[in-house]
Amino acid sequence: MPLTEPYDDHSSEEELVAAVHPVGEDPDAPGPATADVGGAHAGQGAPPEPEPSLPEPVRQRIVALTAAVLPGLPADEVPVPLRRIAKFAPNRRARLGAPAIAAQLTADPLFRQRVTARVLADAGDLGTAVVEGTAPAAADPVEVAALAYLARPRGWRDLIEASGAAVRAEADSAVVAELVREAEQRATRAEHDRAVARVEAEKLRDELARVREELGQLREEARQLARALRETQARERKASELLATERGRAARAAADADAELRRVRARLAEAEAAAGVARATAKEARSVDDAKLWLLLETIGQAAVGLRRELALDPVDKLPADFVADAFADQAAATPAGAAARARDTDDPARLDQLLALPKAHLVVDGYNVTKRGFGEMSLEQQRKRLISGLGGIAAQTGDEVTVVFDGAERIHGLPPAPRGVRVLFSRKGETADELIRRLVRAEPPGRPVVVVSSDREVADGVRRHGAYPLGADSLLRRLARS
Repeated sequence: MPLTEPYDDHSSEEELVAAVHPVGEDPDAPGPATADVGGAHAGQGAPPEPEPSLPEPVRQRIVALTAAVLPGLPADEVPVPLRRIAKFAPNRRARLGAPAIAAQLTADPLFRQRVTARVLADAGDLGTAVVEGTAPAAADPVEVAALAYLARPRGWRDLIEASGAAVRAEADSAVVAELVREAEQRATRAEHDRAVARVEAEKLRDELARVREELGQLREEARQLARALRETQARERKASELLATERGRAARAAADADAELRRVRARLAEAEAAAGVARATAKEARSVDDAKLWLLLETIGQAAVGLRRELALDPVDKLPADFVADAFADQAAATPAGAAARARDTDDPARLDQLLALPKAHLVVDGYNVTKRGFGEMSLEQQRKRLISGLGGIAAQTGDEVTVVFDGAERIHGLPPAPRGVRVLFSRKGETADELIRRLVRAEPPGRPVVVVSSDREVADGVRRHGAYPLGADSLLRRLARS
């Protein structure tokens, strides 16, 4: 690289260091700046005086002053090793060229004098005072030492020594100030910790008082629990004694019960033996009664045959209910004698099958009373069809006469034909189905079993007075469901 090539701020530090230090030279090796910065001799041939030990701030200030005036020197007055450094950027000149600048100040007194002239000119009154060997009391000791090192007036070593002492005193003062600050911080922290400790102590005292109060309450509760435990143990002992007593009584009662059971079993055996004898006697008596009953029935049958022959009655093709259905008579019939004897006060659904099993039974059904109770969600037409169809099955199974009555001013047209054995009636205008049912019951001869199915209490009470058997609608609905 040519010696005249400029260096700017964008050059790498490796290139700058290589430019300052020749190849093979260690940039970290100690230079002559630490041995001789003055280079002035007392006389020709006299050995140079040893360089004073410079405080680090003074050495850095000397390098900085030299680096600042280096670009202002003519090119021929700048030593060859520093010409490249003079072209460095200002912020790198003192930092990277410090070893070379120190070495040149030590080895080249003429260069130092040229630098000193410009530095003293820039320093003004302070430079004049340093050249005269005096230093203002208010001046910076580092600046005074640096100017004295470069100018080297009479007593310059004393100025440097005084500057070192001042720098060391400032360092010591800074250390003392730091120690004082740390001591103050520790005192502040100690005071804070003391305050926190006082607060914690107050909290602990309060907590101790609360714990003591709770301890007193727990002791009182413990005394109460101990007293309650003693009372409970006393009651337990009494209960144990009572239990032992009751167990003895129970054992005696069990023994008495066993004895009584044995006596009862003996009596039961005697009763079973007596019952066996009674059953044998009853069997013999029943045989006699059966013979008597057979003879009575045979006599009644022969009497009925003779009565039918005597009356010469022809077979009939109409039943009493048919006359009511045809005539719709509105006259009141007298209650036959003995009709009350046919009345029953039962509404048990199981009775329906028993009553329908009687010979020549007549089943009369209150139609809408049954359908609205059993399947009221259907239309009236569907209700009628379902009920009539179910009654047809009952008529076919039992062979009984079945009549179903519906409310209606006129007979509804379009009805399907009724099943065999089922009669379908509609009440006339101005008449209810209840009245028609009562008329049907009155038309029957005394002694014939008539079953009326209706949950209407008035209907049930009315037909009961005429000797019929009233049953609730549920009994018929269950019978239909079973079918």
